[in-house]
Amino acid sequence: MNLFKLRGGVHPQGRKELAEKHAIRQLPMPERLFVPLQQHVGAPAQPLVRVGDQVLKGQLIGAGQGFISAPVHAPTSGRIAAIGDFSAAHPSGLSSPTVTIEADGLDNWLPTRSVDDPFALSPEEIANAVGAAGIVGLGGATFPSAVKLSLSRKNNVHTLIINGGECEPYITCDDRLMQERAAEIIEGVRLIRYAVGATRVMVGIEDNKPVALREMQAAAAGTEVKIVAVPAMYPMGWDKQMIRALTGCEVPADGRTADIGMLVHNVATAFAVRDAVRFGRPLVSRVLTVSGGAIATPANLQVPIGALVEDLFSFCGGFSQKPARMVLGGPMMGVELFTAAVPVVKGTSGVLALTQQEIGSTQAAPCIRCSNCVRACPVGLLPLELAAHIRSGDSGAAVSRGLKDCIACGCCSFVCPSHIPLVHYFNFAKGELMEQERGKLKQSATKILAEERLARIERIERERLEAAAKRKAAREAKKRAEQMSKMEVA
Repeated sequence: MNLFKLRGGVHPQGRKELAEKHAIRQLPMPERLFVPLQQHVGAPAQPLVRVGDQVLKGQLIGAGQGFISAPVHAPTSGRIAAIGDFSAAHPSGLSSPTVTIEADGLDNWLPTRSVDDPFALSPEEIANAVGAAGIVGLGGATFPSAVKLSLSRKNNVHTLIINGGECEPYITCDDRLMQERAAEIIEGVRLIRYAVGATRVMVGIEDNKPVALREMQAAAAGTEVKIVAVPAMYPMGWDKQMIRALTGCEVPADGRTADIGMLVHNVATAFAVRDAVRFGRPLVSRVLTVSGGAIATPANLQVPIGALVEDLFSFCGGFSQKPARMVLGGPMMGVELFTAAVPVVKGTSGVLALTQQEIGSTQAAPCIRCSNCVRACPVGLLPLELAAHIRSGDSGAAVSRGLKDCIACGCCSFVCPSHIPLVHYFNFAKGELMEQERGKLKQSATKILAEERLARIERIERERLEAAAKRKAAREAKKRAEQMSKMEVA
């Protein structure tokens, strides 16, 4: 298959050799799991349990709210020990609503119903099963998968693309999943295709994963699924980059993939869909990578949602040296951690412990106008201009030059010889714009409340005057009636 030319991109040192040869292992169940109610794009789940309740593995403990949301299930059996705020995997160190489960060591499943032939189900039944299982995009986007399935069918999506790029350095969990569970992934891919009515199905896998390519091609033989090797480059894991490589089509700015008749899902998501539809199993664990130069024994692990990062580090033998930086996710787009006492969530593809040598120099110097960042940007932006406007406090000008199209992939920062933290500027500006939007919404809400209060005061005053006028009219009518009565007597 002929591939299409891509814009931008970089080739960071992969460092995948640290974990890629390690088969998936099961993390022993921790004594406690900390399950956040917000693990997805959209509204957080509403807790359905109380402290002291006994729960089974797979039991619903948080119900999705609204159209864009996802339910949350118990990753093991045990007792609800607490419901409240717990540290979230975020640089701010802020907490989020969390259900704490004290494991009973039995890991007993809630009874589930298997389906012998999932393709006998209707597309709506498949979407409902995916929604009930709490599946979200496991590539990191964490958008509720059932919503994508439903919208794709309504939008007449004709092409399904499964993303097996896994372009982030160090991360190898999807590679191992494709090597070890290819048949299950292909069944999940076919179920998604059936659910959305797509007529074309392609799985894009980077050409630096020969074993995964071979296993997936063997599993897809005789099916409508086509396995395609794509160039190993970053950010091939970005859905729009994968679409461009495989089809030559480009998603419009501020648009969605469905606008051009395409749907993109991650290979791990396809595996989770198969488990949900065929076996009725909700998403309560995921495969992720533990790696980095400071890790004693890198690994690919099947981890229950809610396990702490420190549990993973401990299982992998701890640190061979003190890490200079801990990262949730990959080094390009991941989140820096200041504590390992944070839980794994559905979108966690890996946890890294990096040495100072791996991090390299972080001292920024003045821009030399080399335009490396322009050539590297996969979106076609001018990072140096955006950063200049942001530094001068003119975020509006940065927006007019495409700031909102930035995907924060880090390519510009990676190639910058002056080590300018360009992505940090962009993220700062986006946060500032979000704060401004929140301020506008707050002002708008305050204005509405003030107008409603004024209208309420006017209504009350009007009703008071009307009531007074009625009482006056009643008195006058009574007085006239009394006068008429006296006249008649006289």
